[in-house]
Amino acid sequence: MSLSPLLVERSFGDLPGWGDDDHLPAFAAFARSAFHVPVKPYRSGALGVDFGAFAEAYAQAREAPAASSSEARAFFERHFVPMLVRPETGAGLVTGFYEPQVEASPVRTEHFAVPLLSRPADLVDVDDANRPAGMDPYLAFARRTADGLAEYPDRGAIERGALAGQGLEIAWLADKVDAFFIHVQGAARLVMTDGRLCRVTYAAKSGQRFTGPGKILSGLGEIPLADVTMQSIRAWFKAHPGRVDEILWQNRSYIFFREAAVDDAALGPIAAAKVPLTPGRSMAVDRLLHTFGTPFFIDAPTLTAFDKNPFRRLMIAQDTGSAITGPARGDLFAGSGDAAGEIAGVVRNAADFYALVPRALARGAR
Repeated sequence: MSLSPLLVERSFGDLPGWGDDDHLPAFAAFARSAFHVPVKPYRSGALGVDFGAFAEAYAQAREAPAASSSEARAFFERHFVPMLVRPETGAGLVTGFYEPQVEASPVRTEHFAVPLLSRPADLVDVDDANRPAGMDPYLAFARRTADGLAEYPDRGAIERGALAGQGLEIAWLADKVDAFFIHVQGAARLVMTDGRLCRVTYAAKSGQRFTGPGKILSGLGEIPLADVTMQSIRAWFKAHPGRVDEILWQNRSYIFFREAAVDDAALGPIAAAKVPLTPGRSMAVDRLLHTFGTPFFIDAPTLTAFDKNPFRRLMIAQDTGSAITGPARGDLFAGSGDAAGEIAGVVRNAADFYALVPRALARGAR
């Protein structure tokens, strides 16, 4: 496997703000992947960053962890070479995501009437090996029926009761918009009315295409595209409660969840790379192109939502998402709760991406 020409070698001195970053939190995030990969290795991405080349760095992260920012910086500079990731078109882009925290009930009540559902028993993963002739090749899930696999009900059908009576309800929320944004984020902390703090994380989806409400509302002339944020979308729904279903049902994708423990309140949910997300240091990438565990230095000078300073940080690729496509595209994990949501909801900024590639691969590319 050879490195893609989209990866162009640079030096650490070429990275704006590299020396000003605190590299220790990024090392801690990297180390979580290092302890996971002996259990299940990551798949190498199509840009040629071979997972096997991380072995030496992972071993040292497990056996001799960095104890200070300077040690962490030295670790990354010793094991990696920065490479600018060239976008296929236009500029690189970062957005933000977070883990919502909402009040929920273990049982349905008059106030708590919006369910979060677990994976149905008849939901089947679909690929080229079992996809029926004529089924949309986009669909990665289907419904098992007596006549074979069929397209699964979409969001509108499910919310109108297509899966009622199966006992799939994990918890009940008070607000349909809150539930929708939990679907978008793929996880949430639930403060239960019985005093428990629990978490739900992504288990599966109905399979249909995701269509964001911001795009729909912009197309209808309700919110200018430049003003679309999570906050502006929520404000529109609050002002137009009678049109919530009209807009949300145009997004046919529906997410199913599973329960998970909150082992460390400082960390986020376990995501696609099978490690807990680190606020401000974990990033979602296009997993078809990139290799989980890869460090990325992100230079987004117009992004100041995290700490009021230009965003120049070392991040670790530990998640993915259906909207995160392309080589210079990332979704930054802001953390859990309302404050993190205020940050994540406004992040949409141009950025330069520098992938930190294991030195053995960089030498082979010369």
